Amino acid sequence: MIGGVAVDAQLVISAAAATVLLVTVTAATVVRIARDGSPAPTTFEETRALHCPSDLRLLDRHGAVLHELRLDEARRRMRWVSLAGISPALQEAVLRSEDRRFFDHRGVDARAMIAAVWQRIRHGSLRGASTITMQLAAMLDRGLARGGSPRTPAAKWRQMRAAWALEARWTKRQILEAYLNLVTFRGELQGAAAAAAVLFDKAPHGLSHPEAAVLAALIRSPNAARDVVEARAKRLMAASSAAAGDPARAASLSSRADPLRAALDDAFASPSGTGPRVTDAAHAARRLFTADDVAGCRDRASTLDAELQRRAASSLHDHLRDMREQSVRDGAVLVVDNASGDVLAYVASSGRLSSSEHVDGIRALRQPGSALKPFLYALALDRRLVTAATLLEDAPTDIAIGSGVFRPRNYDHLFRGLVTVRTSLAASLNVPAVRTLQLVGADRFADSLRELGFDGIDGDGDFYGPSLALGSAEVSLWELVGAYRTLARGGLASPLRLTAADARDGDQESMTPPARRVLGEEAAFITADILADRGSRATTFELENALATRFWSAAKTGTSKDMRDNWCIGFSDRYTVGVWVGNFTGAPMHDVSGVSGAAPIWNDVLSQLHADRPSIAPPPPTAVIRMAAPGGAPPEWFVQGTEPLVPSQLARLPRIVSPADGSILTVDLDTPPQRQRVTFVADAAPEGAAWKLGDALLSAAEPALWSPVRGHHRLALLDGDRRELAAVTFEVRGGPRPPQD
Repeated sequence: MIGGVAVDAQLVISAAAATVLLVTVTAATVVRIARDGSPAPTTFEETRALHCPSDLRLLDRHGAVLHELRLDEARRRMRWVSLAGISPALQEAVLRSEDRRFFDHRGVDARAMIAAVWQRIRHGSLRGASTITMQLAAMLDRGLARGGSPRTPAAKWRQMRAAWALEARWTKRQILEAYLNLVTFRGELQGAAAAAAVLFDKAPHGLSHPEAAVLAALIRSPNAARDVVEARAKRLMAASSAAAGDPARAASLSSRADPLRAALDDAFASPSGTGPRVTDAAHAARRLFTADDVAGCRDRASTLDAELQRRAASSLHDHLRDMREQSVRDGAVLVVDNASGDVLAYVASSGRLSSSEHVDGIRALRQPGSALKPFLYALALDRRLVTAATLLEDAPTDIAIGSGVFRPRNYDHLFRGLVTVRTSLAASLNVPAVRTLQLVGADRFADSLRELGFDGIDGDGDFYGPSLALGSAEVSLWELVGAYRTLARGGLASPLRLTAADARDGDQESMTPPARRVLGEEAAFITADILADRGSRATTFELENALATRFWSAAKTGTSKDMRDNWCIGFSDRYTVGVWVGNFTGAPMHDVSGVSGAAPIWNDVLSQLHADRPSIAPPPPTAVIRMAAPGGAPPEWFVQGTEPLVPSQLARLPRIVSPADGSILTVDLDTPPQRQRVTFVADAAPEGAAWKLGDALLSAAEPALWSPVRGHHRLALLDGDRRELAAVTFEVRGGPRPPQD
């Protein structure tokens, strides 16, 4: 019994021993113990350099934070903050709460230790005696952490030695700075920066006295109830008032009951598990951060523009909200710089409006509908198979495919007879596009699409069939924007890029990755000119629609089968913008077309980009001339050498009438062979044309009779220079087998 209080004998002995030790240890002894008897602590500079925030940051091209990628789910840490960046009010409150004689002792406060021991002996209550330096030593060395249990005398002695070692090597300001960056305030919040941001939505330098008192009170008991924290914060503010000396300041601090209540409201309104905010750049962050970034605790710089990213996301959200009644929930927007390929906005999801916000709508594969047509016509123009003035027939047609028939129809179910290539593309007519695919060849078109960067198109022409002209293959918004940028750059393709390496404002052209030519400059120019033609577009879409801008721009829409996907991709002289809307679930939209769905978003984003800068139509290449088209039509652009000479030559395109493309022919063994020969028939074949079956050159392209041979065959119509004009494939079943080599 001591003073009428029953105490543990071991506690008394340990406390007495510690007291004697603290009284007799001299300053010189402390230095010797620190230098000779304890593990050398890491330096302050190493501690600061090794500090890794719980969230890596994705930065835009100007250094603004776009997104935070969570790495440590157990702790929420931010960047290291210097002592000058932490509110003096918080420094004062923490010192008053945790270590009043911090600047007077050498790591261990003997007076506080003796007082704690005596209080335990007299009252049985535990009073903290660990200095800020001792607490920091335990933070830096996990072996010194107590794990929720009281420390044994031996453990306490090891902590004291570590504290003396820190004091011998670090300055007091360094110790305080490290402590305020590493101490836990509440729940997962580690460091003053995280506590200030999550609880008060402030930087640590802006904390007020009441907020500082609340944070200091939380250090002592991070998970305490509000009333416990409030009582301790009040005591800290009262002690600060008494110590202020200045009566006016003391009165001011003492009268802050309402600000303290507000600070407590803020602190306890935020759940301790608050994580980083989810942003519209989350998908870009997931694609950009590498294992090296995580291992090296490095932020990631990007080509994105934070302001444009925000505006693009806002436009997408606003328009999707307007389309909720039409069962549209998802969308994506991609904006790139034409010259450099820098991605300026990457909005891959509609966020909280989305049916599946974690799906990346920019990389997801969907059917593009008519959005592929510009590349079909560009290929036909490039191969000199058509001109912009060539007439194509827009009329009902049946094309044999396998055991069935393919009947292309226009969006409005109307047919317009003979129309020019310009009108066919601008007005997005389907039948002329299918006829152009027959002229070009499905295999060649598939190859051209792969050259443009559509990596998902990995089948041959037979796999896709005539529907390839209408966008039956699956592509991504990333691929479409890259291909349209190729048109904007006169047929030169180069990769899009999200990383900011070597990208500098004002010097983008010199940083452009090596480009490769995938389309002729002349064909790309004429295709872009058609996509910018409001008059020709009006055949289907009328003059006033969401594709019309007040500056020069070229654009195309696309809608997949059953209205599951809706696209608008286009470009100005400086930017290419792509938009997709639909549903990640695959559910169809109701009464939504490219002009009413994706196009308004496209127009909004591109118009913002050109709010204060013009967009000028590109100059024609030297090999492109403008001249009057046949039949009194308006002047048209022609590649030199393709300008019309005889108007009647444009009335019909050479094509194979029989056999039908994709047909299956069966040989009847009971019928004489001479009565089962196949007739090759061509329409509008030029003089000197010939047939080519497989690799064999046959007779002139007049109606020819051919004895069928079992197998798959490709029949081509060649002009006098043996260039392919049209081709069909067909299969013969039964009959004799082909000869073996």
